[in-house]
Amino acid sequence: MIESEIEISEDLVRDLLRDQHPDLAALPIREVAGGWGNQMWRLGDELAVRLQRMDTRPDLQLKERRWLPTLAPRLPLPIPVPVRDGAPSERFPKIWTVMTWVEGTPLDNGSITRGDHAADILAAFLKALHVEAPAEAPDASDRGGHPKACTEGFENFLRAVDLGRFAEEDIRAVWDDAVAAPEWEGPRVWVHGDLHPANVVVADGTLAGVVDFGEVFAGDPAWDLAAAWLLLPAGGAARFFAGYAQADEATVRRARGLAAMKSLFLMLMGQNGDRGLPGGKPNWGPAGRSALDRVLKVWGSRSHRCRWGT
Repeated sequence: MIESEIEISEDLVRDLLRDQHPDLAALPIREVAGGWGNQMWRLGDELAVRLQRMDTRPDLQLKERRWLPTLAPRLPLPIPVPVRDGAPSERFPKIWTVMTWVEGTPLDNGSITRGDHAADILAAFLKALHVEAPAEAPDASDRGGHPKACTEGFENFLRAVDLGRFAEEDIRAVWDDAVAAPEWEGPRVWVHGDLHPANVVVADGTLAGVVDFGEVFAGDPAWDLAAAWLLLPAGGAARFFAGYAQADEATVRRARGLAAMKSLFLMLMGQNGDRGLPGGKPNWGPAGRSALDRVLKVWGSRSHRCRWGT
């Protein structure tokens, strides 16, 4: 067993509830598939228990506890809201949190069939989220900076992934354009920071919720705008940016490069899953390839000077 990994079972979850929140301990408990940094267990119909698994940093859940109750009321999609805190104990030496459950199927196991609706609701969600954050809002950690600060990670992904039908020079062209784009000069706005198919849920063919705000920070919205290519079907990015209507050309260029990098990450996780490596996610590979295809088709079909890049 990896040192930071703790075996989490239904009995453990129930014991923790009995010790710290006995009024919830009798509710039905069932494991939620997936999860790497954290593991989720449904608690009744409306709640979930989120426990640190591979994560060794308590600050991710602490950020969610601090800020999600403030953000949730003004967002047009449901997000998980912490309702009870779990403290480290001899039984489980990490923090854990009871949160509201967001109903839906993770997009990496589902699909969007109502593309226009999904583009509109994603634009409305990010427009509502991307408002100026207070001075005490958290800064970015290992993500959130200008793409040029992420070049080492981009290169690592590019070397590690089997590109198949994709041309390396095309991917580099998108990335180089993002690196050359001006930095964000606007205010520090709230940013989810980790929007990809496993961190949104779908229902009735469209987006139904956004989860996992452990990376939430205040900074450059381009990190979230990459979702236009990562989440939406072909053609959805154009409608998304028209509805979002507050991204300048430089921000779109940074977002497009970040979408390429995140697509490579999804492809790498899928590749690791296909090879049976720890933490691999076989179903992330197709999602990453589809997203990269959308990014590169746009790049090849229009001038990179196009305002929306879509």
